[in-house]
Amino acid sequence: MDAASLIESNDNDSGGLNDIVGFHIRLAHGAVYRHFVETFSHLELTQKQVSVLWMVNGRAGLSQIELGQHLRMDRATTMNIVNRLQEREYLRRERSETDGRKQALFLTLAGIQALAAAKVAIAEHEKWLKARFSPEEVDKLVEMLTRIHD
Repeated sequence: MDAASLIESNDNDSGGLNDIVGFHIRLAHGAVYRHFVETFSHLELTQKQVSVLWMVNGRAGLSQIELGQHLRMDRATTMNIVNRLQEREYLRRERSETDGRKQALFLTLAGIQALAAAKVAIAEHEKWLKARFSPEEVDKLVEMLTRIHD
């Protein structure tokens, strides 16, 4: 859409914003994020922390570098999250058996329990989100969003 088209589309109350896909993605992200925060507030975990717990649970011994790559986080962010989870005694680091330069990550019992509680909250959050769509629409939405982030 060129600048002239954007100016011409100002004939409604939104000033043309309703025609901008990115605007709707931002609004949807905000709504989903607010609900996530409400659903997870009692766990005191962020989305990224839950993702880290989930990934390490599924791939015990995963290195910090591999973790960051899988979750598309830079090294500093990954290290910060791992440090916080280790401080809470949800994760432990061990020297990798295959590469002594790498830190292998494992969940502790407290981490396994935190993840179990998070999975209950995720189910509640997903139920809230998916209730807005038919099963076919959920599949299509995931497919379309994947085209954006892959």
